[in-house]
Amino acid sequence: MAMLAGRYRLTDLLKITGLARSTYFYEKKHPEQVTRPDLEPLIDMVWHRCPNGCGHRQIRMSLLHEFGVRVSAKSVLKVMHRMGLRCQIRARNPWKHYSSYRGDSGGYVRNLLKRDFTAGKPFEKLGTDVTEFRVAATKAYLAPVYDMASKEIIAWDVSQHPDLAQQHRLLTMLEARLPEDAHPILHSDRGWQYQHRWWRQRLKELGIRQSMSRKGNCLDNAATEQVFGHLKDEFYTGRRFASFEQFKQELNSYIVYWNTQRRQEQLNGRAPIEFREMTLTA
Repeated sequence: MAMLAGRYRLTDLLKITGLARSTYFYEKKHPEQVTRPDLEPLIDMVWHRCPNGCGHRQIRMSLLHEFGVRVSAKSVLKVMHRMGLRCQIRARNPWKHYSSYRGDSGGYVRNLLKRDFTAGKPFEKLGTDVTEFRVAATKAYLAPVYDMASKEIIAWDVSQHPDLAQQHRLLTMLEARLPEDAHPILHSDRGWQYQHRWWRQRLKELGIRQSMSRKGNCLDNAATEQVFGHLKDEFYTGRRFASFEQFKQELNSYIVYWNTQRRQEQLNGRAPIEFREMTLTA
């Protein structure tokens, strides 16, 4: 408006725009401040840790705990908007959601958690599931074991086939990382893998108590489903992979990032492994 005021009468311009004369002169005297331009390099660095970037809360926690920068989440969000940084949000799945349910075949297993996903310490409550990705004209399947206390993905397997061999590899990795005195609950949906006689027997051998969601109640396994949501937002949505091997390698790297660098509000800004080590040594 300042440029137009040189060509037209200010009174006429204010009348057309409906702006009060006092407001015009106040804004002219108090130009808008640029929010924290000094944070742009750090925000850009943290943002690019994920293929699809990350949200302002994640960036704020990294600024505070890694660089000692105290700043509000609102200020971080303003800087991100100015820089054109926006975290991808997954759209509704355009194809049928993968389900491993094939009916009840392994006998009744109780739902021990009953949607109580709060755990007092690591290796107390674990969750597992299988999720599907479309990759390079084929499909890929991730099977993780998630710790509900530390938020750590403590074991995982990426495969082109959601078969029992994948579950063998998964429990082998879990066994190697399970403390000797741990006897956790491992919760899952009612997928055929988790009803299989081998799976149930192997959990008993490892001293793990099995828990299953009720039929048709996906919210009973919401803690693990939430991990899949974040993973697809930050790693997968909108990306293309040349091969399954490339996808597997990059997904493994992302999970390492999740465990070692991705900070969690529920852990007071700590990363999962940092929280686990602090808790078990306390």
